[in-house]
Amino acid sequence: SYKRSTPPGVCCGLHLQPPHGAAAMLTPVMRLRTLALLGAGGVALYRMAQQLGVPDGVVPVQPLQLSRFLGRWYEIARIDHVYERGLTDTSADYRLLPGGQVQVTNRGYHPGARRWREVRARAQPVQGDDVAHLQVSFMWPVRASYVVFGLDDDYQHALVSGPDHDYLWLLARTPQIRATARASMLDTARAAGFDVGRLMWVDQRRNVEQVMPLLGYRHIGPSGR
Repeated sequence: SYKRSTPPGVCCGLHLQPPHGAAAMLTPVMRLRTLALLGAGGVALYRMAQQLGVPDGVVPVQPLQLSRFLGRWYEIARIDHVYERGLTDTSADYRLLPGGQVQVTNRGYHPGARRWREVRARAQPVQGDDVAHLQVSFMWPVRASYVVFGLDDDYQHALVSGPDHDYLWLLARTPQIRATARASMLDTARAAGFDVGRLMWVDQRRNVEQVMPLLGYRHIGPSGR
C-alpha cells in the first residue's frame, strides 16, 4: 500500500504552512484579479496585432481574379520598413493552397550578408474571394491587411497597400517597367493619398540579369527607358 514518505505539511525538505486570516481570504481575490489583468492584456495585445483596416482613399480591386494574380511579382518600389531594410532584388510568389488560403513567399538579397533571405506567410480574403482585400499572417496572432488597389487589365502591374498609408508597394511581373507604366502607377498612388516621395526604388539588378534576357527584353535602366 502507498505510504507517505514525509509528514503532512512537509515537501522536499520545506515546511509548508497553510495561510491564515486575511492572507487566506485575499489569495483567491488576488488570483482572480491577476487572471483578469492577464486576460485584458492578452485581448489588448491581440487587437493591436490585428491591423485589418483599409487606408482612407484606398479601394480594393473588385472583381479580382485570384488565379491570374498568383505567381511571381517583383518589387519595383516600396515604402521601406525594418523587415525589408537593406534588401535588394525583392520579389513575392503567391501559390494557392488547399482550402482557399494563399501562401506568400517573400524573397530578397542582402548585400551585406551576401545571401538570399526568404520568409513565408499565409493570406486569406477578408471581404470575399473576388475582393482584393486579404489578411496576411507571418506568425500568429499578427495579421495585417494586404490591399490590391491598382491593377492593370493584363495583371502585369499592381499597387498594394497595408493597413495605412505607411505601407505601399509597386509590383510588376518583370523586374523592370517602362516609364509610362511607372508614371501611371505613381498617379494612382498619389490619388489614393500616398506620399510617393517616400518610395524607395528597389535595386533589381540580379533579377534583371537572370530574367530579362529570357523574356526577350533589353536592359532599360533605372529610369525606365
